[in-house]
Amino acid sequence: MITTRLHPDKRTAAQAIAREMAELIVLRSKSGKPTVLGLATGSTPLPLYAELIRLRREEGLSFRSVITFNLDEYEGLGPEHPQSYRRFMEENFFAHVDVPKESIHIPDGLARDAARACADYEASIRAAGGIDLQILGIGRTGHIGFNEPPSSADSRTRRVHLDELTRRDNSVFFGDLAQVPHGALTMGVATILEARRVELIAFGEGKAEIVRRAVRETPSAACPATWLQRHPRCTFHLDAPAASRLQP
Repeated sequence: MITTRLHPDKRTAAQAIAREMAELIVLRSKSGKPTVLGLATGSTPLPLYAELIRLRREEGLSFRSVITFNLDEYEGLGPEHPQSYRRFMEENFFAHVDVPKESIHIPDGLARDAARACADYEASIRAAGGIDLQILGIGRTGHIGFNEPPSSADSRTRRVHLDELTRRDNSVFFGDLAQVPHGALTMGVATILEARRVELIAFGEGKAEIVRRAVRETPSAACPATWLQRHPRCTFHLDAPAASRLQP
């Protein structure tokens, strides 16, 4: 089921989610267990990463026991490309906290054998014990990760073709639509649903309709985010504009 939680602004939401993540990290660390986090990119999680960095800098939160798996990566972009998600994560999070380098996992956009790379990614998640907490955004097509419609509930990490709406939305980061890759490697819907907790963040009127569909529509491949209704512990963190179409 999906639980919705309203926040007055992005900063407040980031503080709430970061505190939950910090408590989980500390609790599992005291038990001698790693915390496996599923991470997202784009503008949506930036306030969250800023708050986690603050907790590291000002409150001494350690990420030494954390293992991370990012949702996706553009096909054809290497780690040094300015718009690669590996570069994004390094600049906006990893360079400022103490996650061990060997504990960071991001799909390889330059993999010569994408199918093998995706299967290996799934195997790495299983070897780590599964994802404890997954951070998500949501695209206007209903994609979670880069699972564009149609994406089945049993889909696994794989190569996907990006919807043109997604490419147009992301072109703001590239400066030119022609520069946006047509493909990506992404965790599958089933991979995401196996996370023990899911925290989805959506803000603004532009996300109101897709949030309504994700929460209210019957789960189907036509709107991949609707599959989250089947998750036992999924929270949508919203502001009032994003939640505006959820009223009966």
